[in-house]
Amino acid sequence: MEYFTASDGTRLAYEDEGAGLPILCLAGLTRNMRDFDFLAPHLEGVRLIRMDYRGRGKSDWPGPETYTPEQEGADALALMDHLELERVAIIGTSRGGLVAMGLAALARGRLLGVCLNDIGPEISPEGIGAILDYIGQPPVARTFDEAALLRAAYMQAAGFRDVAPEVWRREVGFAFREVEGGGLALNYDARLREAVEAMVAAPAPDLWPFFRALKGLPTALIHGEFSNILSADTVAKMRAEHSEMRVAEVPGRGHVPFLDEPESLSVIRAWIAEMCA
Repeated sequence: MEYFTASDGTRLAYEDEGAGLPILCLAGLTRNMRDFDFLAPHLEGVRLIRMDYRGRGKSDWPGPETYTPEQEGADALALMDHLELERVAIIGTSRGGLVAMGLAALARGRLLGVCLNDIGPEISPEGIGAILDYIGQPPVARTFDEAALLRAAYMQAAGFRDVAPEVWRREVGFAFREVEGGGLALNYDARLREAVEAMVAAPAPDLWPFFRALKGLPTALIHGEFSNILSADTVAKMRAEHSEMRVAEVPGRGHVPFLDEPESLSVIRAWIAEMCA
């Protein structure tokens, strides 16, 4: 674990491992760099860079007014500058994919390619409602084992099939932290809810121009079969807009695939090979 300081003084955590094609991994809304622990063992010949957004994981939690995709994009560029990297490929899970599309529109010259994990320019209202149901809510479970059982039941109802119990145990270990005196707490700033509520209350921006900015870049899309964020209809529209985009639908997965599924790995490896050609 290492740290760098953003322009406003916020201290942000990151990891930088391996050598080869630089791939910056940007996690989901409430998640952190551990989100990519399932993928990392399957990639060879790449330099895997991960960061915790402000307000998540090991980074500082400065407040909801800074918990925006725009600021997270600026922080990603600041990390690239800190590492003296002119260009990187990005794997963006959910929120991370929105940040990646924003960078494609505003800083396209800094990107080698983008892989979107279960996100697109249209977000299903069902998924937004599900986010508002849980974001910022303290965990009910008192132990990681209890939390894993609850997580498994919730995610099975959300479309996840054939996931080993130890996977859910690892996931809740990423999502929560133990607190002194017993019990669990969120591994992100609960005030993130305020930032999301503000976004939902504002007029929805048209994200299609941001997606179209990916044209000409090696692009991949991973789509969970039962996703409540990215619909099959939106995937079809994305294919029509970007015919060269590689697409994998991952069976037995909702939002979001772990990225270690055979379908995910096949597309990610082909995407990497395209950039290395």
